[in-house]
Amino acid sequence: MEYYHQNASVVYTDNKGRQIDTFVIFDTDRQTGLTHINHENLKVPADRLALHAKTVCQYHLPIDDAFSFEMIKKLRQKYADIDRKVRRKEAPKEMTKMLVLAKAS
Repeated sequence: MEYYHQNASVVYTDNKGRQIDTFVIFDTDRQTGLTHINHENLKVPADRLALHAKTVCQYHLPIDDAFSFEMIKKLRQKYADIDRKVRRKEAPKEMTKMLVLAKAS
């Protein structure tokens, strides 16, 4: 199995056979084998990815200016925050019983 590193330029092949240029947000998870990519915030198996043909080396950054680097850094932080949030519904609170102080006459 091939593992992709953070910031690697990759080509993602979707279910319809379309190839989409994107980049890796987080490394490939060694337990699940899924790689978190920027395209639609997907986590995909490594066999759906290929290193981009114009990649110079393993740690090639798909950016060439400081602004893009900061944007990717903020995206990575956003996705990390989303992954950390626990998604669950709160149980409905129990209704408190009313005390009857006096009988109406």
